[in-house]
Amino acid sequence: MTKETGGPAFPPSNPGYAHGMTIRDYFAAKAMQAILSDPNYSDPDGKLAEASYFVADAMLKARDA
Repeated sequence: MTKETGGPAFPPSNPGYAHGMTIRDYFAAKAMQAILSDPNYSDPDGKLAEASYFVADAMLKARDA
């Protein structure tokens, strides 16, 4: 199953170049940064990426509402 990505986060100015990161990836990176900024945060289960993409998917859903 393909997740909705929201399209490219930074569309290229030249059509011949790769699209780079998606908006979903950009949102996940920002969510991960926010999660890691909590000095009390610990990740005993190694689920940081999953949590970050969970937040990103919620942001994409809100964007479409």
